[in-house]
Amino acid sequence: MSKDSVHTAQVAAHPQATGTPADAGDAGYSKDLKHRHVNMIAIGGAIGTGLFLGAGGRLQTAGPALALAYLVCGVFAFFVVRALGELVLYRPSSGSFVSYAREFLGEKGAYVAGWMYFLNWSTTGIADITAIALYTHYWSLFTSVPQWVLALIALAVVLAVNLISVKIFGEMEFWFSVIKVATLVGFMLIGVFLLATQHEVGGRTPGLSVITDSGGIFPHGMMPVVLVMQGVIFAYAALELVGVAAGETAEPEKVVPRAVNSIMWRVGLFYCGSVVLLALLLPGSLYSGDESPFVTVLSRIGVPAAGDVMNLVVLTAAMSSLNSGLYSTGRILRSMAMAGSAPKFTRVMSRSQVPYGGILLTCAVCVLGVGLNYLVPSQAFEIVLNVASLGVVSTWVIIMVCHLVFVRRAKEGRIARPHFRLPGSPVTEIATIAFLLVCLGLMWNDPEVGRRTLLLIPLIAALLVAGWFGVRRRVARAADEELSELTK
Repeated sequence: MSKDSVHTAQVAAHPQATGTPADAGDAGYSKDLKHRHVNMIAIGGAIGTGLFLGAGGRLQTAGPALALAYLVCGVFAFFVVRALGELVLYRPSSGSFVSYAREFLGEKGAYVAGWMYFLNWSTTGIADITAIALYTHYWSLFTSVPQWVLALIALAVVLAVNLISVKIFGEMEFWFSVIKVATLVGFMLIGVFLLATQHEVGGRTPGLSVITDSGGIFPHGMMPVVLVMQGVIFAYAALELVGVAAGETAEPEKVVPRAVNSIMWRVGLFYCGSVVLLALLLPGSLYSGDESPFVTVLSRIGVPAAGDVMNLVVLTAAMSSLNSGLYSTGRILRSMAMAGSAPKFTRVMSRSQVPYGGILLTCAVCVLGVGLNYLVPSQAFEIVLNVASLGVVSTWVIIMVCHLVFVRRAKEGRIARPHFRLPGSPVTEIATIAFLLVCLGLMWNDPEVGRRTLLLIPLIAALLVAGWFGVRRRVARAADEELSELTK
């Protein structure tokens, strides 16, 4: 049974009119996420360890031009979220882009989208618990505790929060985001004050002279700026969480446009603004990948406990990422399980309307990460981070391909586009896809980790093909059952 037949039956049956969701995976969820939750989830997705920690090493490599790299990548990230936002207003779904891939690309498209997203977040989860353990070791009180024990404790805490209810998840993510935003705003106010008063930072007077005396905007040429974009793209990963969260909010048509539109100015203010300030305060050569750039600046002006405060914030960012990963994969896997392309147990929900089966599966992979922390604690973070980047790029590409098909069907008169639209279609989608693929290709310039990660693509493709042959009969049965239900 083709998915087009199922979709035709859905349209004929007017599922929204009868209260039946267009996607079976959307049934049973509460609508407990409020506007402030979704808004802060959008902010949290745009601010994480990629800025708090990763910006230091990138400033050293690319110099002040890093702000340009963040801006360019931020524009394309905004296009992805804007396209997803339009799809959400067309049909809100907790299955998000997997549900849209099912409608516009067929079951094979949904299968690839879902499992690549699972690869992204399960490996990101391993990176997060590894980071949490490393950040906790910063304090002497925890130095004697093995890294794998701290990783296991962090996983257990976030798992418990996710299993209670979506409202608790929303509250936890809300306060995580408040901490991150407050820290950034506080630093930017300090940075502006230092510039305005010409207060010395590490023996240097801040201002444009810091940039001009250190090689200008491109101290090492254009190529380092281009190469750093692959890592910058990963810094924006999790922006697509807005689409998943929309399925559990009562008024997505009001909440989603505001949250999506605010992403662009947040990227400009928090990412580009922070990097420009950092470049004006200290030369790029003084920053390091081993230390938060904010700690570097604050310690140079003698702020007491700057390292402790920023370490706590970076720890919060990693906890936020782990929290979001368990939340989103639970919903995505349930959408897939209802269509037959994920294990049956991932479709089950608790009394508090939480899809705990999928959450536990992601958690199980993260437990493997605890083992990785035990075997190779010094390499665990880099290994999984690069594998996760494959999942990020594939997810964003699939969102844009879905939107291309969506717009084509709208032009054919088969569906109606909402008023909230991605501008410049189809040029915007094609340009974004090309940019993402170029960023993926840039990983080849890193022979140690990036090149090995790209060589995993044929293996991942082979596993996906083998997996599809394992589930295709179950997918066909699920489609037949769905069609018979809709045509009764």
